[in-house]
Amino acid sequence: MSVPTPETGQGAVTVSIVSHRHGAMVSEVLNDLAAVPQVARVILTLNVPEPVPEVPSALRERLLVVNNDVPAGFARNHNAAFRHCDTDYFCVLNPDVRLGRSPFDALIASLRDARVGMAAPAVRGPEGGVEDSARFFPTVPSLMAKLLGRGDGRVPVEGADPQPVDWAAGMFHLYRSEVFRRVGGFDEGFHLYYEDVDLCARLWKAGFSVLLHPGVSVVHHAQRDSRRKPRYFLWHVTSMLRYFAKHMGRLPRRGAHDSGRRA
Repeated sequence: MSVPTPETGQGAVTVSIVSHRHGAMVSEVLNDLAAVPQVARVILTLNVPEPVPEVPSALRERLLVVNNDVPAGFARNHNAAFRHCDTDYFCVLNPDVRLGRSPFDALIASLRDARVGMAAPAVRGPEGGVEDSARFFPTVPSLMAKLLGRGDGRVPVEGADPQPVDWAAGMFHLYRSEVFRRVGGFDEGFHLYYEDVDLCARLWKAGFSVLLHPGVSVVHHAQRDSRRKPRYFLWHVTSMLRYFAKHMGRLPRRGAHDSGRRA
């Protein structure tokens, strides 16, 4: 059965996925997206040489595959995908995420408030537990506390209504395209880590809220490469240092722009 898709523009979403030999996972999330009528286009970037994953027939006309000659970082890949976006909404989606019941209706409803720049669903692990995807902005003291096992920086989530958060992890972000364009997208000086923290900070500084919607969720099959591979750990550290150089002592106050929402 074919899935009706919206015209590009109002209510439609462009989804960006970057694969680094994630073939089987990409096929699964493409199957999820094929059933979502709001998805007008999917930009699949193959960051390294690999076969094109199996694509469901219902999605083939909506899929654009980009083959990178040279591997690029998270920020550069998604910024490049955004140049193909002509819809009202732009979604950054990790290949290791499964949708289950589509979160798009609820997230789009949240983004219809012009003061909101980005909305994210709650993130659950494969066993159903809620992950720490919504967090306070990192500071040196908070990182020390995390290192000592005295906190993980997560924002307490209450109820099922959307709530403002400092930042949400970038495995699933839904932006109003005009806002993503206005703030300049991701900072390509980051490589794989802290791009999401930095962009959320810049959204708040520009006067836009970042929302977590606990009433909808996705499932994340986390890779945790920075804990196993020295190169990824180095990228993590260098990105963290860049983040602090940009924002330490200059972080926005979330309550300044939440427009009466619960902080």
